[in-house]
Amino acid sequence: MATQKPYGMWSSPISAKMLSQRLRLSEVIWGGEDGRTLFWVEGRSGQGVLVSRTGDDAPRDLTAEHSVRGGVGYGGGELAAAGEWVIFADRGGRLYRRPAGKGLPRPLTPPFGAAASPAISPDGRWVAYVYSDGNVDLLALVDSEGERWPVKLAQGADFYMQPVWHPDRTALAWVEWDHPNMPWNATRICLGKFSPATLSLSEWVTVAAEPGRAAVQPRFSPDGTWLSYLAGSGEWEDLVLLDLRDGEKKVLVHGDGFHLALPAWVQGIRDYDWSPDGESIYYFRHAGGQTTLWEVDVNSGESRQIDTGPYTWLSQISVSPHGELAMLASSPQIPDRVVRWDGEEWHTVARSEGEWIDEEYLSYPKPVTWTSTDGQPVHGLYYPPANPNFGADGPPPALFHVHGGPTSSAWMRYNPEAAYYTSRGYAWVEVNYRGSSGYGCSYQQALNERWGELDVEDTVSGVRGLAEQGLVDPNKAIIIGGSAGGYTVLNALARHPGTFKAGVCLYGVSNLFTLAMDTHKFEERYTDQLVGPLPEAAGRYHDWSPVFHASQIRDPLIIFQGADDQVVPPSQSEEIVAALKASGVPHEYHVYPGEGHGFRRSETLLDYYQKVERFLLQYVLFAA
Repeated sequence: MATQKPYGMWSSPISAKMLSQRLRLSEVIWGGEDGRTLFWVEGRSGQGVLVSRTGDDAPRDLTAEHSVRGGVGYGGGELAAAGEWVIFADRGGRLYRRPAGKGLPRPLTPPFGAAASPAISPDGRWVAYVYSDGNVDLLALVDSEGERWPVKLAQGADFYMQPVWHPDRTALAWVEWDHPNMPWNATRICLGKFSPATLSLSEWVTVAAEPGRAAVQPRFSPDGTWLSYLAGSGEWEDLVLLDLRDGEKKVLVHGDGFHLALPAWVQGIRDYDWSPDGESIYYFRHAGGQTTLWEVDVNSGESRQIDTGPYTWLSQISVSPHGELAMLASSPQIPDRVVRWDGEEWHTVARSEGEWIDEEYLSYPKPVTWTSTDGQPVHGLYYPPANPNFGADGPPPALFHVHGGPTSSAWMRYNPEAAYYTSRGYAWVEVNYRGSSGYGCSYQQALNERWGELDVEDTVSGVRGLAEQGLVDPNKAIIIGGSAGGYTVLNALARHPGTFKAGVCLYGVSNLFTLAMDTHKFEERYTDQLVGPLPEAAGRYHDWSPVFHASQIRDPLIIFQGADDQVVPPSQSEEIVAALKASGVPHEYHVYPGEGHGFRRSETLLDYYQKVERFLLQYVLFAA
């Protein structure tokens, strides 16, 4: 029988140390001489480790001293495999080649700049990749033995992504775009002929480019007849086939109430892949906070859904030469896994944690909707308290989590941070405010030139809306978020003091002016669309920069910052902390050396969870 105990005071088997020790799974691809070896990346306390497994053999770590992580922008695009070797990007900026069996990695590229998205030519002689020195981005080429100096293949665009080879190695396709666009706003897919004699591209053509539309993830069919890609169309996206014989295009899958691609925050995203015989394509549909797997017949255009239960979130699909599928998968009650599908059954290849927590302690979310202050609907996910040993009367205290981006979204996948709090008696609310992806183009674009306004109003109205539904205690609401989510935290506390009992801010934006001047290249023009171009929109920059209104903050606030953050530098947090000190607002400030934009080290995560829990006990549960 459940014991009655105040919310937030429940004893939980999910400890801070447990969360700090879990792995991060970020990539999975097929490779090996017979195409039956799986390679994936495990993040272990900030160290990216390359792991492989062949058949039923035990997994094998392929790196020790190197940290496997794409170094361009926010990362991604770590791996490519061919035959008995694999190419990986190291966090230090170089590409390395590593045998799948015994042997050590050896560098292919010089030790400067950053590399990502390696693509191995069909004959195994060349590796095309994305290079960036932080100011100039380009498409580069290096030989697979690392004996020659890399050469430039394509330059002139501000950004490059996702190079792919034609099966006969005579051509390359890639994605490029320019400021002030982001890769989900407007991109181009280009195609160029490759000359092995001159190591150059010629006869470039742009095969997909529409103003205000993104075209991403080019892939050649196995026989080289088709070039496929995902292109924005109305509210959603289409899966398009370009016939390379006559230049005709056809829409194979028309997005209608579902997304085929999500915003490309990182390199190397794969939302679909060809079958080895070229007769069909496996692809994801993203809708309603969930991901489903489908197969479409190339000739008939008919799609069928593949049962992926119990998984509700899927990413990074890879199809082997033998037709087996591999991907990352999870659900609210299943931690991230590497899984494979043999055509009949799903098999677990690797787990991100031990999975020893009973499902009764893992809250299962439900989609919720409330009305914002201007009468428009807002979407979110509600995680109720979940612990079979305890109960309490009335609505629970709730953490309103504001995701980063802001062009991102919360999905129905494993959420260990939510489980940490819901098993203790809190509710957890994921706020997919206007500007979030996953609900159509109009919903996502609604935030343009209104960042700092709609995200705040949509979050603040969620307290009232969910309280009216009896789901949360409005007197014990907490707002929490990182990066762009931290920006919403600071603005909400300044604009609506008293709405939240306390705030938790992780590396949050506080000054839009300095953000536009100091952030990395990928986002240096992002505020042009979210707030407006400078100097014309200077008024909005001032009005919606929390640092200029920090004197209005009255609610307790705890702030966390990575000392090495290049996206939101520590100065952004330091300005807010200075204002809080001047106003005498209860606050804490914690800086973690060696951490950047997002915390990965086990010791950092352990300290973070422990400090937040104590802070909430003092200023929410025990406060008058």
